[in-house]
Order: sequence, then C-alpha cells, then structure tokens
Amino acid sequence: MRISFERTGGFAGISKKTTVDTATLSAQEAKELPQLVEVADLFQLPEQITSPNPQSDRFQYKLTVEDNGKQHTVTVSEAALPGTLRPLIEWLNNRGQGKSEG
Repeated sequence: MRISFERTGGFAGISKKTTVDTATLSAQEAKELPQLVEVADLFQLPEQITSPNPQSDRFQYKLTVEDNGKQHTVTVSEAALPGTLRPLIEWLNNRGQGKSEG
C-alpha cells in the first residue's frame, strides 16, 4: 500500500507533501497504516469533502491511496474532516514531520 499525502493552506500557506509505502515502513507501521485506511473507509469516501463554511486559514488534505491495483484520491478540508479519517490524517502528519518538500 502506498499513500501520497499533501497538506496545503494554513495560516502560513505552506504546502507539505509526503509519500508512505508499507514496503519501506517498520513492521509495526506497515501493519498500522492499512488498519487506519480501513477504519477511514477511504475507498468509499467521495473525491471531494468540503465544508459549507470554508475558512481561508484552515488546512486542506489530499490523499491518494494505491493498494492491490486500486487507486483512490480524496481531497478534504480540515473543517469537514470526517471523524473516521482523522486518525489517518494525524498519522500521516506525524509521519511527515521534518520531511516536507515543496
């Protein structure tokens, strides 16, 4: 499983990108990541999840998950973040600390 994760927006408008592949993770992380994707029901989420009240200084997240020949991209605003997706976003945010590109 491979996840490309991009966080944009926020007060400073800084973009952060990271890619995580279970093939390169520790055994614990390689087990944890697919569970987070499953809990989020990511492949069933719509491609766009937006808030009815957009706020300019909130983050926007874009996740592309590739697994067993399937691929799905979800773009979600922080204000509209489903509770089931929050643990995955937090995991990816923490994983990407210090590894920003852009």
